[in-house]
Amino acid sequence: MSDEELIVEFALTRLDHPRLDLEEVAALVVRRGGPERMVEFAGQTLVHRDELQAAVEHVLRVVLMLRGPRD
Repeated sequence: MSDEELIVEFALTRLDHPRLDLEEVAALVVRRGGPERMVEFAGQTLVHRDELQAAVEHVLRVVLMLRGPRD
């Protein structure tokens, strides 16, 4: 989803729910997109925050879990 599409979707949702604050409108937009969009937005947030360490920890956790206990 492009930034422009996101702005349009947010604006339309805001028009449908004028009494909600901005965060509540944003939550509606995310929920309507389903799990895939939620992951997409969360990933973009991590990129913007430069959260490389969180991604590295996840990769290591998966690798170590699959590796199993050591003798």
